Amino acid sequence: MGRATRRVAACAAAVLLAGGLQTTLAYGDTTPPRIDLTILVVDDGGPSVAAITAELKSQGTPYKVISLNDPNRPVINSAFLSDTVNGSPRGKFQGIVLPNENPFPNSAAEMTAIASYEAAFNVRQIDAYTWASPAVGLNYAQNPGFVGTLDGFQGATTAAGTSGPFGYLKGSVPFEDNDPTVSESYGYLATPLATLPAGASFVPLVDAQIPGTTTRGSLVGEYTHDGRKELVVTFVYNQYQQQYRLLARGMVDWITQGVHLGYDRNYFAAHVDDVFLADDRWDTVLKCTPGDVTCPPGTPDTANPIRMTPADAQYLKQWQTANNFTLDMVFNGGGSEDWKADHSTTVDPTANQMIADQNSYRWVNHTYSHPYLGCVQDVTVVPWRCTKDASGNTVWTDQNTISGQIKNNFDWATANGLKVDPQVLVTGEHSGLLTAPQETSDNPNLAPALAANGIKFTGSDASREPAQRAVGSSTLTVPRYPMNVFYNAGTAKEEADEYNWIYTSKANGGSGVCENNANSTCLPTPLNTSTGFQSYIVPLEARIDLGHVLNNDPRPHFIHQSNLSEDRILYPVLEKILGTYRALYADSAPIVNLGEREIGQEFQKRAAWNTALASGQVTAYRIGNTVTVNAPAGVQVQATVPTGTAQKLAIGTTAFGSSYAGTLSGWVSPGALQSSVTLQLPSAPAAPAAVAPSVAAKSVPAPAPADKKVVPQGVATPVPAGPGDTTRKPAPTLVPGSGAPVPGKDAVTDGNGQNGHGDKGTAKNGKASGGTATPTNGTTGRSGNR
Repeated sequence: MGRATRRVAACAAAVLLAGGLQTTLAYGDTTPPRIDLTILVVDDGGPSVAAITAELKSQGTPYKVISLNDPNRPVINSAFLSDTVNGSPRGKFQGIVLPNENPFPNSAAEMTAIASYEAAFNVRQIDAYTWASPAVGLNYAQNPGFVGTLDGFQGATTAAGTSGPFGYLKGSVPFEDNDPTVSESYGYLATPLATLPAGASFVPLVDAQIPGTTTRGSLVGEYTHDGRKELVVTFVYNQYQQQYRLLARGMVDWITQGVHLGYDRNYFAAHVDDVFLADDRWDTVLKCTPGDVTCPPGTPDTANPIRMTPADAQYLKQWQTANNFTLDMVFNGGGSEDWKADHSTTVDPTANQMIADQNSYRWVNHTYSHPYLGCVQDVTVVPWRCTKDASGNTVWTDQNTISGQIKNNFDWATANGLKVDPQVLVTGEHSGLLTAPQETSDNPNLAPALAANGIKFTGSDASREPAQRAVGSSTLTVPRYPMNVFYNAGTAKEEADEYNWIYTSKANGGSGVCENNANSTCLPTPLNTSTGFQSYIVPLEARIDLGHVLNNDPRPHFIHQSNLSEDRILYPVLEKILGTYRALYADSAPIVNLGEREIGQEFQKRAAWNTALASGQVTAYRIGNTVTVNAPAGVQVQATVPTGTAQKLAIGTTAFGSSYAGTLSGWVSPGALQSSVTLQLPSAPAAPAAVAPSVAAKSVPAPAPADKKVVPQGVATPVPAGPGDTTRKPAPTLVPGSGAPVPGKDAVTDGNGQNGHGDKGTAKNGKASGGTATPTNGTTGRSGNR
């Protein structure tokens, strides 16, 4: 630190200390202070601070945002950061996120207050994105060094990173490059200063090779100086990018020193819908699905459905064992009975095989015969509409029909010796839940039917309703992501052909639906239908789905039994997701594979926790090696703590949480005769540094020079992984059977992209989608099964 810098800092520190900080911390030398478990986020409006904020929100970790762009924001001074409670010092924040090492170029006093607070209370700071310079313990990014776009770079955790905050990773930190025409990253690769003041150090935690050299430059490093620790990040990112998602958990653990409210898991579940049914097939010539609404009126029903065979069922079990992953079978018992009737037999070998192997899977009721359970559909007009009675009221599927479909499927399972979770359901096409534009509310008969059958959780389409919500007073939804592995595709060629139709412009032979939506993405050229599935669709869909997995997102994904038949096109996608994940993450952070009930309960607990946080009803703090959390009665507390932590009870202790990513985490409630949760950490934190003017004086860098950081447009505006990525670029999904339907060849479309003879929920033969329509040639098929 230069003389001028020290002089400015010393003067500011002296003023600050004279204003009362020294009195506040007078007890710090002998008594562990109270540290409230809240993160202070100083926001400049940039994507990197927003990414960290999003991670804190996702985990359920309390934080307070101060916007630098708010002219009425509070001044950050000693009173803002600390005070006393019952005569003892209290630090109001356990960590501080700044846009860079000094975002107060015109207010040295605020940076001085932060530096003094961090040194006194042993609180850490993240510099969300800064450029390499001596102010952060680095050489300038030159000789050797690199400044520029990092798209496609291969970062890696260092030995210190692996033994420290990023120990849950195997080492690789690849940077995305979703679009070769757009810069999606930017950063500074530089080496630590060779000479630092006594007691100071810079330890790279994540680095990458500097181009043209054998030297590696820091991307994320720990800068220790003047009684403080900063996590120095020298690349820019947004909340969706894989390079950040890999590091987000470790950054939160680092700033909180492994003790914080909230927790993070990597979840993945796959629901296989329509088990025991048969699904309609995409026609590569007609460019639509005969038997479904994507074909124009008058198209013959070819009745060539796709259904799993006993060999497919045997392969499924073997695949699960080999890949250590359990799928959920979302079944329709009526499909088995129809197959037996159509084939004049009393035996269904596929159903028998899967029931014999039932303990290999989780089973979910999908209704008996998959009828549409919303309004009674009028298909005499295009698009279809809800039938109205003489008074103009919507005619809904009645409660007895809904209840019968649920109960009959449970009864079928019991009669066939199939054990099913009695509290979970997925209706055919998620019907009964609102389906815009025709249905702007749920079928009013759905909730009482669910309650009468003891259904606590029912699946919903996350592309329509991403959040969990109540259906009546006793049931909650479980939002499910549709995958771009289509229900009507049994072969790779069919999948690629339909993918081309959906995601190719009219000029290139597609439907053009992708270009009719401003937020959608089209393929530049059609895929080769012989190779496109494996070369393009598989890696792209795996990237999209892996983005959900790495985002602390329990929502399951859904596909269909047709995808486990014929070419078995689901398996390459699942293998790519699992293989990529397991190549990136250590065994300490496995994929968490939950059933529908557990997912619903997780969302339920999160909602209660987030409501309590938002209303200021949670108080949490740490004194030494004890954490105390007060929350409203009935609200479970979520926390992450070091291994060896135990919950203190009125008498004795009990184990807390479960091990994940090198820490303990989970939900917990107060013990008997207790009104708060008390966690006993395995060791006390480091004692706060003694406070003296010299400490504060060394802690403040000079005001930053002109900002040299670059934020490419591809970071400020997230670049989708490709067509179908509706997470980074919100848009109605174009996956058949989810959101808005994709029109077939020659089908009329309205202004909303609807096909001209009805939404996906209605078959052209006038039967509700998934209903028992009479096949034209006696084979089993379900029109519009989703």
